[in-house]
Amino acid sequence: MSEINKIGVIGAGNMGSGIAQKIIQEGIHVVMLDTSEEFVERGISNIRKMLREGVERRIFTTDQVEDILSRITGTTDFSAARDADLVIEAVFEDKQVKTDLFKKLDEICSDKTILATNTSSFFVREFADQISRPDRFIGLHYFYHPAKNRLLEVIPHSGTSEETIEKSMLAAKLHGKTAILVKDAPGFAVNRFFVPFLNESARMLEEGVADIPTIEEGAKRGLKIGMGPFELMNVTGIPIAVHAATTLGSELGPFYAPADILKAQMEKKENWNLEGDVDESKIQAVTDRLHGVCLGVAAALVDEGVASVEDTDRGAKIGLRWAMGPFEIMNKIGIDRTCELVKAITEKYPDFKMPDILRKQKEKAAPFTFRFVDLDVKEGIARITINRPEAMNALNESVVSQLETQFSEAEKNPDVRAILFQGAGKAFVAGADIRYFIRNIKADKIHDIVEFTRKGHELLLRIENSEKFTIALLDGLSLGGGSELALSCQAIVATPAGSVGFPETGIGIYPGLGGMLRLARHVGPELAKYYTFTGTAISAQDIYELGIATKLVPPAQADAAVNSLVSEGKPDKYREREIPEKFRAFVQMCSKENVKRLLSGKSPEGVPDDLAAKTVKIVSYKAPIALKIVNEIIDQQAGKSMKDAVEIEIGRLEEIFSTDDALEGLSSLGRKRPEFKG
Repeated sequence: MSEINKIGVIGAGNMGSGIAQKIIQEGIHVVMLDTSEEFVERGISNIRKMLREGVERRIFTTDQVEDILSRITGTTDFSAARDADLVIEAVFEDKQVKTDLFKKLDEICSDKTILATNTSSFFVREFADQISRPDRFIGLHYFYHPAKNRLLEVIPHSGTSEETIEKSMLAAKLHGKTAILVKDAPGFAVNRFFVPFLNESARMLEEGVADIPTIEEGAKRGLKIGMGPFELMNVTGIPIAVHAATTLGSELGPFYAPADILKAQMEKKENWNLEGDVDESKIQAVTDRLHGVCLGVAAALVDEGVASVEDTDRGAKIGLRWAMGPFEIMNKIGIDRTCELVKAITEKYPDFKMPDILRKQKEKAAPFTFRFVDLDVKEGIARITINRPEAMNALNESVVSQLETQFSEAEKNPDVRAILFQGAGKAFVAGADIRYFIRNIKADKIHDIVEFTRKGHELLLRIENSEKFTIALLDGLSLGGGSELALSCQAIVATPAGSVGFPETGIGIYPGLGGMLRLARHVGPELAKYYTFTGTAISAQDIYELGIATKLVPPAQADAAVNSLVSEGKPDKYREREIPEKFRAFVQMCSKENVKRLLSGKSPEGVPDDLAAKTVKIVSYKAPIALKIVNEIIDQQAGKSMKDAVEIEIGRLEEIFSTDDALEGLSSLGRKRPEFKG
């Protein structure tokens, strides 16, 4: 597959400039086009303003902003998009305008160029049918604000080639989007249930079910959202809601058509008045009605093959920022209750039918199960993707179980030569799901944590010792269990976005899946202690220089690097190596004598004063018992087989998870700095 070096964005308004901004932020060159210099300059100004705000919030430095802006060219000359790998249309929703634009681009652009529409109202195929390259045409539906919202719906039509789909998914990943694959259908996935959510809220107001403040509050409670439907319409524009509902209604029937009160509000050109008191007696009725609509529509779109259960939930959580997806809500309130609420909607709106998926699930009398680990075999390489981007691919019982199942499937496949592990979205795997540990500590089920960890060790040992060539594609953040999974593989291909880190001592525990054991075998006990004591992230460049990563390549070259590595064969994973000079101070920092000094709060000797002071300060914030156990485990495992080393590590789990510090550290994560008592 060819690389993606240049992307064209047509339209310099809020959406177009936002798309362009996100792409240049991620290191790809953009040419942004519009019909007048005034529009182009306004778009560039919007990007500058957003980036300046990023500097004020310390997201970027001034130098980074200048570097980002160096990757965009604004112009009215459409021939500037001739050599783009991908051109994304982001103009206003007028079918004829879009059609004329794509005909023009079809003539101008090179054969390699993929054309994409950001439409939210029209079928993708309607534009593809008008040009000479329907196989290289796709929908890429961004969500507002596209520089901040991570969701991207990728919408192939029936004639889109597999190569175009793959390249579009790659483009999504390269500019930091979490992509969900969606069928070319009205409303695609997210708007299919989000627009009825807005519309039904207006209908309840029209019918007198409740007033605006009460509907707002019922929606917030029922869907665990920060903004109610009327406030959302005020922010995004009531005409957009009317237009979207009109489109859905014309394609799918009266149930989806806009409420009269919604159209009337648009004609008044006024925002909804959100003031007033909440009527608690009507909250449940509001919540039930919204659940019936949203959950019923979500089930219907899955029934029709528009999107998977998992991607529908991802769309809600990532694109709309709901705390739970529709199917997670169904599991929470129960399938029987879900069917009861959806049945009430079918009785109110005869053109909306009970989805088969709900009928079948009710017959099973079981909650929905979610697939978080995908397996795809192509040209002798099995790709195992941990696909839980909304939780940064965090490991929990379900993920580890599915990981084991998919790995076993790949291992027994005679056509598979290599097994690649990768993460969906921007993370590889951001550690274990902390809630699992907290729940079991509070329930006095530490034994369950030990058994869960033992099963994880068994899987990682299988991955490390597999006859198949196991490779980690480390192209995003990895922490804790994610780093341990990567290190268990026989080789690592990293991109500059990759990293390895062990933050556990900062939350009262220690890395429990062999990460520090394998790190010690790679770079020696001193560096293993330094990185585990401090929790300092090891960059992709550093893991490559240390010989932990076999290859370091740009993201677009990752697939080629994996193929090359498979052809070359397995490397000697724990070969002897020279530690580069830049790491020598860290080695000295954790010599046996200096470890004693660090653990007693004293400054290490033989290292630069500023580094020593910084390290003492960092270590002072860590859990003392966890640091002590880390030191002992790394010393005790030296010279042992990996299997015996694992037993040493497992043998201290009950001890560490029984400490007050473990519960304090795990419970404090993301809220405050823990106060360890030791």
